[in-house]
Amino acid sequence: MSSDPIAGLPPLLKTRVGQQWQSWIRNGHVQLPESLCSSLFTVWAASPFVAQSCLRDPLLLEELAQGGDLLRAYRPGELSYRLHADQQSAATLPELMRVLRKRRNRELVRIAWRDLAGWASLPETLAELSDLADACVEAALVWLERDFSARHGLLRGTDAAARLIVLGMGKLGGRELNFSSDIDLILAYDADGVSDGPHPLEHEEYCRRLAQAMVRALSEPTADGFVYRVDTLLRPFGKSGPLVMHVDAMEQYYQTHGREWERYALIKARPVAGDRAAGDRLLETLRPFVYRRYLDFGAFESLREMKSLIEQQLHRNGYKDNIKLGAGGIREVEFIAQAFQLIRGGQDRALQQRSLMLTLDVLEQEGLLPAYAVRSLREAYIFLRRTENRLQAWQDQQTHDLPADAERRAALAFAMGFADWPAFLAELDRHRARVHQQFEQVFAAPQARAADEAAVAQVAAIWEETVDDAEALRLLSAQGLPQATASLEFLHQLRRSAVYRGLGEQGRRRFSQLLPLLFGAVRGCEQPESALLRVLQVIEAVAGRTTYLALLVESPMALSQLVALCAASPWITQQIRRHPLLLDELLDPRILYRPAPRAELERELAEAAQALSLDDLESQMDLLRRFKQSWVLRVAAADVSGAMPLMIVSDHLTDIAEIIVQHALRLAWQQMRARHGRPLREDGSEAGFAVIAFGKLGGIELGYGSDLDLVFVHDGIEGQATDGVKPLDHGAFFTRLGQKLIHILSAQMPSGVAYAVDMQLRPSGSSGLLVTSLDGYRRYQLEKAWTWEHQALVRARPIAGNARVGEAFDALRREVLCQPRVAGKLREEIRAMREKMYEKLGDHSSGCFDLKHGRGGITDIEFMVQYAVLRDAARRPELVQYTDNIRQIDALYAAGALSPAEATLLADAYRAYRKRVHALTLQELPAVVADTEFGEYRAGVRSLWQCLLGTTSDNLENNL
Repeated sequence: MSSDPIAGLPPLLKTRVGQQWQSWIRNGHVQLPESLCSSLFTVWAASPFVAQSCLRDPLLLEELAQGGDLLRAYRPGELSYRLHADQQSAATLPELMRVLRKRRNRELVRIAWRDLAGWASLPETLAELSDLADACVEAALVWLERDFSARHGLLRGTDAAARLIVLGMGKLGGRELNFSSDIDLILAYDADGVSDGPHPLEHEEYCRRLAQAMVRALSEPTADGFVYRVDTLLRPFGKSGPLVMHVDAMEQYYQTHGREWERYALIKARPVAGDRAAGDRLLETLRPFVYRRYLDFGAFESLREMKSLIEQQLHRNGYKDNIKLGAGGIREVEFIAQAFQLIRGGQDRALQQRSLMLTLDVLEQEGLLPAYAVRSLREAYIFLRRTENRLQAWQDQQTHDLPADAERRAALAFAMGFADWPAFLAELDRHRARVHQQFEQVFAAPQARAADEAAVAQVAAIWEETVDDAEALRLLSAQGLPQATASLEFLHQLRRSAVYRGLGEQGRRRFSQLLPLLFGAVRGCEQPESALLRVLQVIEAVAGRTTYLALLVESPMALSQLVALCAASPWITQQIRRHPLLLDELLDPRILYRPAPRAELERELAEAAQALSLDDLESQMDLLRRFKQSWVLRVAAADVSGAMPLMIVSDHLTDIAEIIVQHALRLAWQQMRARHGRPLREDGSEAGFAVIAFGKLGGIELGYGSDLDLVFVHDGIEGQATDGVKPLDHGAFFTRLGQKLIHILSAQMPSGVAYAVDMQLRPSGSSGLLVTSLDGYRRYQLEKAWTWEHQALVRARPIAGNARVGEAFDALRREVLCQPRVAGKLREEIRAMREKMYEKLGDHSSGCFDLKHGRGGITDIEFMVQYAVLRDAARRPELVQYTDNIRQIDALYAAGALSPAEATLLADAYRAYRKRVHALTLQELPAVVADTEFGEYRAGVRSLWQCLLGTTSDNLENNL
């Protein structure tokens, strides 16, 4: 050791540390390992608590050094093992209290030394402080349980001894405990009855007394100090509530009386002692209270109000430099992270973290905060928590205020690695400024950035009806809405509606905040009046859940996207009205306008379904409906924005439907197998079932709101039974499987239906079997099917189920379609069917063109393609390879059945018609336009129809 070991210390610290070192020498304790000597003055300079602890008990430091504990982190469970041995050595409660306090003081010296010497990272320090608290609580509880059992017996659960449930809250729950922290506990029990000892107690009384004794053992000051100050005020009903509560009563409390700040507190809740398994079960029942199923933007307002109350308290108490509660402090970092957890955690399980650092990682990974913002918050949090621990390690006191006296300032700066106080303060202020900037960006109230005060006052006058209608219309015109009579009438109706009257004070306040923002947002629309009316209709539908009002108030992006989509499409407006959860999709336009590729869709649905029980069919069905609505909205958003061409729109809509049908079939199959066993074939393999898509789904041309035309086939064995406890004949098994699949897809639920299913294309239509064997389907198609059924088969393909059965169907389809046919007879039958459809389905209004069923429209094109495929497939089997019209037209051109001009005409007309049908659907208009539109396409299609299928086509047919 150098002749002047304190030479490197700041001048203000040398005197105290020098005196302490001389005292150490006088006591004869000089022989310390070199590794310890090199850190001793650094540690003692930063923490008089550590220095005084060593001087009071010189053997403490020697024992820590000789045992090697100072130079390493404890192994998992090692501290608990030591505390268990400590409590077993105590014969009386005072002895227990003494050994707990001595252990706590020893470990605090050890942890502080490793921290101040730079031998432990911040996460390691926080984890060890938390482990120490866990072990002390458990040790106290175990000793007291043994003491109680001697007098009162054991608590008895259903099949074993029951224990108290001890939940750690706050930083203890998050395993982020600071150096001199209180510990926040919530206590519960989950067994009813009476203990089984000589002096039995009701479980509630038993647990209350046990909890009181545990709190006293930990927190009562003695000559050795205390273990932890224990705070139990976070329990239900706070100070006025029972110290210990039954888990059922606790669950009822949070469902009925739970407040927003309690959701915030429960984010970090963790079983720390006692019956940890029961604690986990309790927290799982409380998860829906903490993490709402929907995006809960009301959390912003609640956390903003909590922060305001904290700031008022700081101002009243004269606190200026509180690194926990002040501007840019620890609490603001926590609020930022936990706001996203409360808002999105119900839908994103990755956010259900107790650790703040892990939560920040998720926010960065999922793009919820920019990487630079997360980096700033992470760096600031580490700096602030290190500062907090060094403040508290000074004298083992719970403080978060920066020191005012020179010596403490010098010690803090030195402990943080800075040359002096100004250098430390400059770095601290830099971190706090960054945190506060991020906090303001996340929590700034959007209404504060709304229209100017005059405009807000005008909107308030209109809404509160303090002006007559004439003045209201003038004010609306001043707001950029010159023709808003319908909107004004709707506002009047909305104000008088049961929905609005049923809103509480908070809901009405949010409504008043939203209106000026809405008026400002619609002003830039091409037709602001219709946009305003549509958005108001959505707001009326969702106002009962004030969290959606909070979403639109708190997220300008969500409001602007809602306005844009409602302005573009009344169909989208109605979808959002019917399914308010779709509002969650409006937050990020990068996602909203970018429908995902199929593999991503499959992965998302699989991950969401995995979080649910397969046996919970209702939840699985609800998931399918929400999945469909969410992704179809994204497709529609990309469609109306012009970001996606027609064919890609249909591809995405088709992918969504196929993925849902495949998942629905897996659910139906799993439930049928669980009940009835497997339908085995003679070779021991499982008989298969396949879903065959026809029509628009089969042709990969699905539109918004399309039904699914499906047929079910199987390769089971007639007369063979399944191998379950309730066996069924294969035919009956597959029929019930088909019925269950239809139910999963089309049953009406609060979240709507997934898809309406049309089974009319099965053999013999509505009078035929719901599910057909492959052999039966083949016989029907070859012996009984009408020509129009073969036309339908042109667009048929397997989309779900057993691959073997799907391949067999494809072979069967090729066999049927490639039969030789008499062209004249085929032409007459197809033309006759077309005339029936035109008479039955076509719009014959004068001056109109029915895009689907009119002469020269979509159906004419489809019939011509199907006719040419059926006519020529026997000699050109490649014509049946594809099921969509565009590729079938290409195949007919390649086969010489269509000229280049004819193929181009049919493909271009087909795309143009379908694009217009999509657009009209999104406007909730029928597929009918003025007969002056598409004149060239119509004429060309009708001319080609006459050549192919008209009555004078015989002499032309050989030329095609």
